Amino acid sequence: MSFSSQVKEELSRQIHKGRHCQIAEIAAVLSFAGKLEGAGEESVLRVYTENISLARKYFILMKQTFQVTCRIAVRQNIYLHKSRAFVISLYGADNIRRVLQAVRWRNEKNEGIRTRALVNGLLVQNSCCRRAFLRGAFLSAGSMSDPEKSYHFEVVCTGEEKARQLMEMMNSFGMDAKVVMRKKNHVVYLKEGAQIVDMLNIMEAHVSLLNLENVRIMKEMRNSVNRQVNCETANINKTVSAAVKQLEDINYIKNTKGLESLPENLREIALVRLEYPQAPLKELGAYLEPAVGKSGVNHRLRRLCEIAEEIRQTNCEDM
Repeated sequence: MSFSSQVKEELSRQIHKGRHCQIAEIAAVLSFAGKLEGAGEESVLRVYTENISLARKYFILMKQTFQVTCRIAVRQNIYLHKSRAFVISLYGADNIRRVLQAVRWRNEKNEGIRTRALVNGLLVQNSCCRRAFLRGAFLSAGSMSDPEKSYHFEVVCTGEEKARQLMEMMNSFGMDAKVVMRKKNHVVYLKEGAQIVDMLNIMEAHVSLLNLENVRIMKEMRNSVNRQVNCETANINKTVSAAVKQLEDINYIKNTKGLESLPENLREIALVRLEYPQAPLKELGAYLEPAVGKSGVNHRLRRLCEIAEEIRQTNCEDM
C-alpha cells in the first residue's frame, strides 16, 4: 500500500462527532466526486470513486448524519481488470433534498443555489469544519508522494475558482499552498516536508504524521552523515595533496642544494616530514624539539615550498 493510500485509510476511519463537521466533510466529497443525476422524483445523488476508503467513509457519514442508507455498486473496467470504481447512490427526492440543503446546494425552497465556488463559506466558518472539509477533499481528489523519494502533497480541482478557494482554506492554517495548472485541471499543492507534516496534523492523520516524521528524521540523519563523510573526505584529500607537494619540494631541495643548506628549524621540519609522510600538521609539530603548534609547522612548510620554487627558477635561468 502506498503512503498516500495509508493516509486515506487512516482518514477514512476518522468520524467527527459534530454534525456540522460531518456535513462539511460530506460537502467536500460531493464537491469533488459527487453528481446529481435526473430530476424530480427520478433524481439520484451519486458519488464516483476508485478509492474504497472514500466509499466506506461516505456511506458511514451519510448514515450517521442524515439517517439514510446509500446503495453501493462496483463497476469493473473490462479492459483494465484491476481497475474498479465504486458508485454510491442516494435515492428518494426527500432524502436528496435534505442532503443538498445541508451542503448548501439548494435553499429551503428547494431552489438551486450552488455556485462555481468549491463550497459555501457558511459551511467552513469554523476551524474544525475547515479541517473536516480538507479531509474530505484529500480523500476525494488528493494524493501524496512517497516521502522516501520526495515531499509532495496535492489536491486536484476542476476549476480555478475552486482551486483558489481550497488554497485559501489551507493557507488559513498557516500553510504556503500554491496552485498550478496541469492539463485541464488546477492543482493545489505543498512541497515542503514540514508543511506536509502540519497538513497531516490539520486533517488529524496522526499515525501517518508520525510515520512521515520518522522518514524525515532518517533522511536528515543520512544527509547529515553524507555531508560529514564528504567533508572529511575532502579534508583528507586536501591533506594528502599538500603532503605530497611538501615531500616533492623537500626532496627537490635535498637533491639540489642539500638539506644541510637549510636553517636548522627548516631542516628539522623537513626531516620530520620525510620520516612521517602521512602525518597531519599537529602531529608533525609534536615530533619537534621543542614541540611546535600547527600554525608554526604550516609556516615552516610554506617556507620550504618557497625555497624549492626559488631553486627551480634559478635553475631555469641558468639553463
